[in-house]
Amino acid sequence: MRNENLTRREAADRSELIGVESYDVLLDLSAAADPAVESFGSTTTVRFTAEEGAQSFLDFVAHSVESVTLNGEELDPDDVLEGSRLRLPSLAERNEVTVAGRGLYSRSGEGMHRFTDPADGQVYLYTQYEPADARRVFANFEQPDLKASFRFTVLAPAAWQVSSNGVRMASLPAPDAERPDAVRHEFSPTQRISTYITTVLAGPYHRLTGEWRHSFEDGTRMSVPLALYCRASLAEHLDADTGARELFDLTRQGLTFFTELFGHPYPFGKYEQAFVPEYNLGAMENPGLVTFTEEYLFPDGATRAQYQGRANTLMHEMSHMWFGDLVTMAWWDDLWLKESFAEFMGAHASVQATDYEEAWIAFADRRKAWAYQQDQLPTTHPVVADIPDLEAARQNFDGITYAKGAAVLKQLVAFVGYGAFVDACRAYFRRHAYGSTTLQDFLAVLEEASGRDVHGWADAWLSTSGVSTLALDLARDDDGAVTFAALLQDPGSGVLRPHRLLLGAYERGPGDVLVRTGTVSVDLPASSSVEVPELVGTTAPLLVVNEEDLTYAKTRLDPQSLTTALSSLSSVEDGMARAQLWSGLWNATRDAELDPSDWVGAVLDHGLPEPQPGMFQNAVDHAVQAVERFAPLGRRDRLRGRLLDATVRELRRADPGGDRQLALARLTARLARRDASHAGWLRDLLDGRDALPGLALGSELRWALWTALAATSHGEDPGLAAALEQERAADRTRTGQIGWARTRAARPTSGAKAEAWAAITGEELSNDLLTATVTGFQLGPAELLDPYRERYFTMLEDVWEQRSIGMATRIVEGLYPAQSDLGPGHDPARHPVLVRTDLWLNNHAGAPGALRRILLEQRDHLLRALRAQAAARG
Repeated sequence: MRNENLTRREAADRSELIGVESYDVLLDLSAAADPAVESFGSTTTVRFTAEEGAQSFLDFVAHSVESVTLNGEELDPDDVLEGSRLRLPSLAERNEVTVAGRGLYSRSGEGMHRFTDPADGQVYLYTQYEPADARRVFANFEQPDLKASFRFTVLAPAAWQVSSNGVRMASLPAPDAERPDAVRHEFSPTQRISTYITTVLAGPYHRLTGEWRHSFEDGTRMSVPLALYCRASLAEHLDADTGARELFDLTRQGLTFFTELFGHPYPFGKYEQAFVPEYNLGAMENPGLVTFTEEYLFPDGATRAQYQGRANTLMHEMSHMWFGDLVTMAWWDDLWLKESFAEFMGAHASVQATDYEEAWIAFADRRKAWAYQQDQLPTTHPVVADIPDLEAARQNFDGITYAKGAAVLKQLVAFVGYGAFVDACRAYFRRHAYGSTTLQDFLAVLEEASGRDVHGWADAWLSTSGVSTLALDLARDDDGAVTFAALLQDPGSGVLRPHRLLLGAYERGPGDVLVRTGTVSVDLPASSSVEVPELVGTTAPLLVVNEEDLTYAKTRLDPQSLTTALSSLSSVEDGMARAQLWSGLWNATRDAELDPSDWVGAVLDHGLPEPQPGMFQNAVDHAVQAVERFAPLGRRDRLRGRLLDATVRELRRADPGGDRQLALARLTARLARRDASHAGWLRDLLDGRDALPGLALGSELRWALWTALAATSHGEDPGLAAALEQERAADRTRTGQIGWARTRAARPTSGAKAEAWAAITGEELSNDLLTATVTGFQLGPAELLDPYRERYFTMLEDVWEQRSIGMATRIVEGLYPAQSDLGPGHDPARHPVLVRTDLWLNNHAGAPGALRRILLEQRDHLLRALRAQAAARG
């Protein structure tokens, strides 16, 4: 029986019935290093209250259940086990239940993930649960509002590091473990937290320690132990000067900042951070032990934009210690109460407490692009979403919940004032510490702190979906002076909202630099327009809507500002203004109002010389998308060639060892996947016949170049095949495994595609290798991929039924035939892939909502691309 999809109604009913006090969890991981052992021992004792005589259920996605004891009575597992639920009959007022069973080790990043390091054969474990995978490790009441204190005991090999949420209290011999010479690690009970943020880490991890100290105004002092973990084979990258030292510095800066900002001391005893392999997320806010993808260790070097992104993620997760862990949303409808706030606080803390003062620029340029894209899909939803079940919850960790929610909070700060916002946060933590909340709980403290009616604001911004477009309607005289100005709001598919924002006027200064000469504050009510008389008389050639990025809306440039931006964007002095201009131009490109060749031209003229590393990266990423998705097929090779030639030219003359050189090398590899014009030079770089001073060809970059060469080769090239085998033999790292999988699948032969398809649809690949193989598979000409279109649609139900939702999502999203082109004179809406998608959706109205959502979104992405191709063709 598959009954893993807990509904909101079931969760609410269970919350009314029971209250959870504590868990004791014993995990026997002593045999984990043996690849033949597929499961681990899991024994859980839960103490809880209930209505006497009622019945409820525990959640446990188990390999097996060996015993269930409720209030001293042995229950037959066969009688009470119903799929992933353990029925608990005839409850007392106070109850104790103990469940002994076995959980499965995972290769999908869900539950207890087990990874074998190809570099040295060592085995590493970590857990990842959000939103509901703790039940894959131990029996529990799996919903966020049933918080409890957790005490973990872990049996593990003697040489391993072991950690959990609590402080390790004792490490003793464990003669009762499955394997001899194991150690029993006992951890202190946690504060009351939710199941999804409990965690266990075990393996021969490299560990570094530190400390954070803080003195309060009343003279009291606080000390928090710190630690960092990573695989032993990556220790040198954690120990590097820019590794542990910066990570510890950022951690101390963040803990000081948030403790003072929120007026509530850090609540969870210790603060450890682990960098783990094959991670499905950027990071996870487990209190006391935050887990990050090990991609943040940058073994092949990094740009400042990557370091800034890591700092932002570190602050994001730390803010969760308060927003999400200390106070938790009652159900996933209010996921924004943690993720939107953490997204906002990640940038805010980066700017206020660290050296990464460009964090809000990066947010405006990159993160909001994610939100704008998500908010224009047919599956968009309000920030406060309708989440009827866990499947829906898994799909809502998206651009709306994160980036739009944070942008809305930025508008809220402009609406109520920063001081009132901070006061509301402090009151929220005082009132609801270790409890669960809803939207109304936060609005109550916000209204008290600000003295304003915030319910109307919440209705407009949190309870509606869609993104508006803001633009200036201007009249100018023959001398270019503005004679009339109004700010227009087009709600698109959304609603008219109130906006508090700034307009910026830019004029040419010394050296032809565009300098801001004035701003106008505008309060646009929930209407379609408002006049802006303050702009009358200005001759500024560039007017920026949403200066300083105070609101959430797409923007369009007036005709003169558009001309100025396309010709002089790199002359704009202010970084945030440039971010707004890039954002406006990209949204116009996505909406088929700006030709993709104009976007590529802007990137060639202004993106490649962009001094902000993050903005440069985003501009060129969008240029690749403009070429490969939005440009008509007949113009694509020429546009790609222009972009690749310019990139190689800039790469050859970039300063050795700098951010720009590394970023350009990576872009070259991406573009060369579909253009072989520089293949000979790339092969010379790989073989050492040529070199760029300062450019280190680490594993990641080498495999990116090999993928490009393989994808553009002509059939089976024995020389290339031999070189790839040699590279594989020389690189036994995880990065090498991923690169090899992607490169093999990228070969443009029918045999390579058949092999990749079989690997993807089989069940042997781990999560990272699956994604790499899917990526390589999609790097192929249409004649090789077209035969798989029908196979894709016929396999969807089986994939969704047989795989975990995380792995199924990777396959369904990754294999969708999105790389489809519009023939001359054809109607985008009648493209065969869209027609086939519609047929599947019509014939599978009862398919799981999460599966249908993926199909609907992929369909919309393709339709947008085809419409852009049609508009560009003219």
